[in-house]
Amino acid sequence: MNKLLAWVDARFPLTAHWTAHLSEYYAPKNFNFWYFFGSLAMLVLVIQVVSGIFLTMHYKPDAELAFASVEYIMRDVEWGWLIRYIHSTGASAFFIVVYLHMFRGLMYGSYRGPRELIWIFGVLIFLVLMGEAFFGYLLPWGQMSFWGAQVIVNLFATVPFIGEELSILIRGDFVVSDATLNRFFAFHVIAFPLVLIGLVTVHILALHEVGSNNPDGVEIKKLKDEKGVPLDGIPFHPYYSVKDILGAVVFLIAFSAIVFFAPEMGGYFIEANNFIPADPLKTPEHIAPVWYFTPYYAVLRAVPPVLGSQFPGVAAMGLAVLIFFALPWLDKAKVKSIRYRGATYKWFLAAFVVSFIGLGWLGILPATPLYTWIARVLSVVYFAFFLLMPWYTDSSRVGKPNAKWFIVALVVPAIGVVLNAAQAKPLPYVTELLFFVHLACFVLMPMYLKGDQTKPEPQRVTDK
Repeated sequence: MNKLLAWVDARFPLTAHWTAHLSEYYAPKNFNFWYFFGSLAMLVLVIQVVSGIFLTMHYKPDAELAFASVEYIMRDVEWGWLIRYIHSTGASAFFIVVYLHMFRGLMYGSYRGPRELIWIFGVLIFLVLMGEAFFGYLLPWGQMSFWGAQVIVNLFATVPFIGEELSILIRGDFVVSDATLNRFFAFHVIAFPLVLIGLVTVHILALHEVGSNNPDGVEIKKLKDEKGVPLDGIPFHPYYSVKDILGAVVFLIAFSAIVFFAPEMGGYFIEANNFIPADPLKTPEHIAPVWYFTPYYAVLRAVPPVLGSQFPGVAAMGLAVLIFFALPWLDKAKVKSIRYRGATYKWFLAAFVVSFIGLGWLGILPATPLYTWIARVLSVVYFAFFLLMPWYTDSSRVGKPNAKWFIVALVVPAIGVVLNAAQAKPLPYVTELLFFVHLACFVLMPMYLKGDQTKPEPQRVTDK
């Protein structure tokens, strides 16, 4: 065995890679529960690739045969139903672990220097994953797949000047048709998985270059012993490899329970309408994307059309995703971890989580006037988390309680709403604008009433 290993090492750096990325890659000692989700995302990626390969062996990317081929997989292919449910459940599981992985980054400042590039690669992975899920959603060629793709592709038609040409380019036709199905199949099976795997690789390489973040924000590479080993680090293998295996086992138990007992998850993972063949002449009563897209769909619906164009809503939806790229430069705090931040950041992060979950729920529901207004409120809270971050994270700007300005900021918009509503012809959009200003005052309440007191991060994990 040693001779074989030496022969391989002479031609390929196998041992060097094992040493650099596992046995002698030193990770912080204080990883907690939130650090499971990166490895779980890689596990789900493998599950999706393997199950997808088996599905393509029997799937027909043809508008006349696609739905029947899925039914054939479910009914006649040996264990085909299991492979299909593993793949459909894996799609939702992928977004669950990725969202939790990103939330951990928000809590512990994993986007802060020197990890900006890691964060950018991660957001790119998120964007490619969204594209991969969108292209794969059409392939069953059910009612919701067909009409969901129709709605989403038509959104690109709202882009000024190039919208129509862009939507035709995406569809490959003037309507969602066989050409669209073949195009989406190629993207879903070949192009996007290759890009996704490449981005995951560079994401991990960038991580191992600068080292992992940790709940205390300690840079373990700063303090090393005489052998060059970080004082607060332990080898990833076997310590964290064993820990990740335990997390994978628990995850697979839950994953298997869903696959075998609730693969549709009440219509959230697979909608009832997707068990009906696509019919271009019959529109479903309510068209909604899969749950992992609904927060951004709710933002789209919350923005009213301007001059008859829905492009402002489309732009807001795109900005809701792309704004994650700017996080490393929006955060001005002196500390990374939420453990040492003041109350203001915790307040804003909690409001962001509530707004994200609320928008996700509203995106599933029909667009009634009440739900639209709630979505507008939550959209303001969502964007306030990012756009106000340079202010509420900078302790030099926040720190002097000022209750009188808070009272003024509350009263003035409220008076403006009442006066405008009392007019015979209220000015358009003024009431709505003042309402959002009034809401923003509540969101900013901690900064008016209490200083943002942060604590210095420890120099070492054991120094708390």
